[in-house]
Amino acid sequence: MACDLRLVLLATVLALFLAARPALGQQSRSPATTPPTAATIEPGEVVNSTYHNTSIGFRYPIPVGWVDRTAEMREAATDHQKENVLLAIFERPPEAAGETVNSAVVIAVEAASAYPGLKTAAQYFGPVTELTTAKGFTPIAEPYEFPVDGRPIVRRDFQRTMGSITMHQSTLAMLTKGSILSFTFLGGSYDEITAMVEQMAFERPKKPAHK
Repeated sequence: MACDLRLVLLATVLALFLAARPALGQQSRSPATTPPTAATIEPGEVVNSTYHNTSIGFRYPIPVGWVDRTAEMREAATDHQKENVLLAIFERPPEAAGETVNSAVVIAVEAASAYPGLKTAAQYFGPVTELTTAKGFTPIAEPYEFPVDGRPIVRRDFQRTMGSITMHQSTLAMLTKGSILSFTFLGGSYDEITAMVEQMAFERPKKPAHK
């Protein structure tokens, strides 16, 4: 069972961000379509056990004892100009056996132009849901608005039961700077997912100065 859980976790995370993506509005694409432009979000860095990304004003604390596999997952990206993993952290090494869900947080960016016809973050959940359900997960509800620190973010929750274990997944997405920024959380309970999501922190949008 532990081996299966590791494989499902890795396959799900990789499939969400690095597999060949089903194009939104694919039927309308023509050979002359302009190729996807580069994602404009900087990779960010980890300083004092906290991931910082100044290009989007975001930070996320890495839990004590968790392992960082960002470099390995970033290497799996097919084109770093169009897609990239910004952060990939796991409660324990993905290759290590365990009897519980190996909780994880994965943050990734993709060029929005890779999805022809994409106008809103909610539309992004068409491809995401297709990939996630193909891995045996079931959507809990429709995508819903889930603002974080004033940022317009959309969220969808999933779960998969494997014997006595239930794996929970929540993916959040937003459009910014011509890119799709996605945050995926995996854990052994909805409460655990909630606690991980609550660690997300953006700089508050600045209010225009009154003249």
